[in-house]
Amino acid sequence: MLAFLGAIICIIASVHPAGTAAPAAAAADNDSAAAALLPAADKGLGALHGPAEALASAGPRLPGGPPPPLFSRFVCTPLSAECPATGTGPAAAAGPEELLALRSAAAQLRRTALEQKERIRMDQETIRELTGKLSRCEGGLRTPPAAAPPAAGLRAAPRPGTMGHPPAEPPAVRELEEAVRTLQDRIDRIEELPPRTNGSAPTAPALTRDALHTKMEQLEEQLLSKILTLQKERQAASTDRSQQQHDIEKELNSLQNRVTELEHGPPGYSPPDAFKVTIPVQNNYMYARMKKSLPELYAFTICMWLKSKALAGLGTPFSYSVPSQANEIVLLEWGSNPLELLINDKVAQLPLSLKDKAWHHVCVAWTTRDGKWSAYQDGEQRGAGENLASWHAIKPQGVVILGQEQDTLGGRFDATQAFVGELAQFSVWDHMLAPAEILGLANCTSHLQGNVIQWDDQAVEVFGGASKGDFAACEEGRKA
Repeated sequence: MLAFLGAIICIIASVHPAGTAAPAAAAADNDSAAAALLPAADKGLGALHGPAEALASAGPRLPGGPPPPLFSRFVCTPLSAECPATGTGPAAAAGPEELLALRSAAAQLRRTALEQKERIRMDQETIRELTGKLSRCEGGLRTPPAAAPPAAGLRAAPRPGTMGHPPAEPPAVRELEEAVRTLQDRIDRIEELPPRTNGSAPTAPALTRDALHTKMEQLEEQLLSKILTLQKERQAASTDRSQQQHDIEKELNSLQNRVTELEHGPPGYSPPDAFKVTIPVQNNYMYARMKKSLPELYAFTICMWLKSKALAGLGTPFSYSVPSQANEIVLLEWGSNPLELLINDKVAQLPLSLKDKAWHHVCVAWTTRDGKWSAYQDGEQRGAGENLASWHAIKPQGVVILGQEQDTLGGRFDATQAFVGELAQFSVWDHMLAPAEILGLANCTSHLQGNVIQWDDQAVEVFGGASKGDFAACEEGRKA
């Protein structure tokens, strides 16, 4: 690097209009020193200045005074070195730090050259201005003889010893401009050199890849945000559709019931409990719901009429779910498993057979004391046991669903556990009924109503295509 700098650095002393006269001896010494430092073959920077007499004759002279020097001399020290652009010499193996320092020095030299060029331009303007003033003064003193106009594109050369106009640009100025232009070309070639990199310095492609990676991460974040927003909108739309479907099904069921009533003509009197709920297809959306919930219970009896049409398994005739327990009370027969009674997710198997597609009267009774339970089919006790959710109290404020098993409060039905068939006279008591009372309900000799939930047309809602129809318990039982 030092060798290269030595090859291009020329200490430019200054170029300025002479304000005072310089001693002739100093000028001569300066000329001789500059001539001694430069080769004689190509004028180099020494030819840029010329002898003091030539410089003095290049500018205007005042009458009766010595010619003032217009330019100071340039002292240039040539050093032998090779440019890195040639690929030879000690600078060719420069490392990245040296190359960066070299670029900085080149930039500094370029700025210095530009400043010198601007100063030369200002000097030229000053010279032209002074020359014009002297010409006007000389023209006012004496009238110059008429001369033939110069040829087009040429300027008349001044005659020695007169105050004529100087050439358009002195030879020294042109030489200086060429030297500055040459220095600028060398600086441009240095700046065009490809950078040398090592493992520690990041390359331009690496920086480009980093910027591209950052942009891709930003786009991924924006895409993820859009996806999350779309998912939230989809969930909200799904909830709205579910509510709309529920409302539409409710309206359709009302219209269907009204059409049925109109088709059968003016209805006669029938008690509010003389109806049945029909679920014709096994799916996860047909069911009936009791409008009334259960209070806290320490014992219960649940009775109903059932007629199953399932090919395998009874399904779920009823289920009671509370917020903290989905299987608070469930009567379930799933697949090849036996009929089960679940209380607080505890299981007791019931020895009942209800798969003959006929009407059957079913009752299950339970008490929290020692978890005693009993099961009845058509008024006859078929099974009993203990330790079923002993000392557990049935929680209140739940949901009673007929025909579906609840995995959450009032929802998440499973089609494989759905009841297919007809059911009626669903009633709940807050104590265990006596066997004689259950027998009277089964043979239609008793009209005992549940003191917790009664079977009433206004207390039952049907959904998803489930329907209500006329039902007379004893007549249906005899037909079966």
